[in-house]
Amino acid sequence: MLNYFDTPVIEIRSKEAENAGVKILVKREDLNHPIVSGNKWWKLRYNLEQAENFENRTILTFGGAYSNHIYASAGAAKELNLKSIGVIRGEEILPLNYTLAFAKDRGMKLHFVSREDYRKKTEEDFIKNLKERFGEFYLIPEGGSNALAVKGCAEFAREKLSSIDFDYLCLPVGTGGTTAGIIDGLEGKKKVVGFSVLKDGDFLNEEIRKLTRRHYLNWRIQTEYHFGGYAKRTPELDQFIDRMKQEYNLDLDPIYTGKMAAGVFDLVSKKYFSRGSTILLLHTGGLQAGRNKSDTF
Repeated sequence: MLNYFDTPVIEIRSKEAENAGVKILVKREDLNHPIVSGNKWWKLRYNLEQAENFENRTILTFGGAYSNHIYASAGAAKELNLKSIGVIRGEEILPLNYTLAFAKDRGMKLHFVSREDYRKKTEEDFIKNLKERFGEFYLIPEGGSNALAVKGCAEFAREKLSSIDFDYLCLPVGTGGTTAGIIDGLEGKKKVVGFSVLKDGDFLNEEIRKLTRRHYLNWRIQTEYHFGGYAKRTPELDQFIDRMKQEYNLDLDPIYTGKMAAGVFDLVSKKYFSRGSTILLLHTGGLQAGRNKSDTF
């Protein structure tokens, strides 16, 4: 099993929070592991246990060129002495970016497929062809989001969030697995606000409903803060991330946590959150994405 390090909660004393009469906290889950950080630790926890008991001790998973999940899966597999295969969306571009170079260095076999073929990743024939090519493997879906991931994230909510005093939990959303698990784990006792990092992210509402065990009504997804879409960025987003680093020594990535935090600050300035409330931001890790800053997203 991967090591886990307890993480702190910090307060961001900003002018936006003061003007709105709210408190902003950050759960620094990015510090729970040096490689498999943030929500990836919880999403992969039980999947990796299954893989360790799998005869071939091989995992296969999916992701884009800047995927935190690919990065974390490769690192976890290396640490646990598992073999790993990454099916990567799009053509291979050399030299590899930081994310993919790291995954390859950790022993992950990178298999690039066209975007058209990538859309078939859940189809039986597509999986069959992968097994013919690579042999048997334990399959972890894109983003790690399956029932075992939801189980791990629900445990995180019960074990690590229950002792924190807050009214709203805010987090970035890519596939919905972490959000679904936290909704389950909080059992309707707090409000959950997810921030889609994808353009046209309304579909995430249905994905999360499918993954949750019970239909709680204490959550919603904000879809206006994608900053152009997945792995896209704007000067405004970069300026916000730089401000968080300079003023609060808080590192954020441009794909997930930066967008979520920027969305929270904008909503705070618009008085979206009830006066006197405490807003807890979940830092889901993925800071490796910032090392791709010179790349074109």
